[in-house]
Amino acid sequence: MTASPQHLPEAVLRPVRGHHAFEACVEQLATAIRLGVYPLGTTLPPERELAAILHVSRATLREAMAALREAGLVETRRGRGGGTVVTLKPRTPSARAAARVAPERRRDWLDALEFRSVVEPGAAWLAARSRPTGVRREQLERALADVQAARKPAAHRQADSRFHLTVASLANSPRVIEAVTSVQATLHEMLLAIPVLDTNIAHSDRQHAALVKAILAGNAARARTVMEEHCDDTAALLRGLVG
Repeated sequence: MTASPQHLPEAVLRPVRGHHAFEACVEQLATAIRLGVYPLGTTLPPERELAAILHVSRATLREAMAALREAGLVETRRGRGGGTVVTLKPRTPSARAAARVAPERRRDWLDALEFRSVVEPGAAWLAARSRPTGVRREQLERALADVQAARKPAAHRQADSRFHLTVASLANSPRVIEAVTSVQATLHEMLLAIPVLDTNIAHSDRQHAALVKAILAGNAARARTVMEEHCDDTAALLRGLVG
């Protein structure tokens, strides 16, 4: 097998933040594979070595590798001489769809992620400042319950969008609602192009709950921070799996 240049993994891969380890691992490893740091047909280093480079647990690394397998970037071969091999062969319909996305569409998607990182944290800040009560509080709590209860991918995707639109509606600004609606529509396209990952959904649900807690407490700064982290994590996953 072709050997990858020894210095590149050390130069490209870097320690990740503890609370965002899964998404950051997926992004870094997927990017390294796409850019040829680990060329097609090569075997990735052992889990122990990758976990040490990225400063994550073996369990987190295994979850990230499962996402890469689901996206068709690698496959794991058992037995003597086995290991995790770079294949770059999309296996699922969503992964194949991501591989076919035109470059101009990818650029538009990346721009939407940047736009989202500005708009949605601001919407969360405004929502918390309004400190919703009564019917508006019930609407937010119901939106959170719906997204946490949704189990099928399509239902979860829609419930997730409704949750973010509900947060935006609490900002009491038609322009903010319009902006969040636009970015959620593009985000929906992007999420349909990657595999559904249970680890990511669980992490997302925890962030949603933390966001609702901050909004209902009227803690605008905390609401903004939680939404920023949520947007950053989703963007990392999408940049890794969509490319």
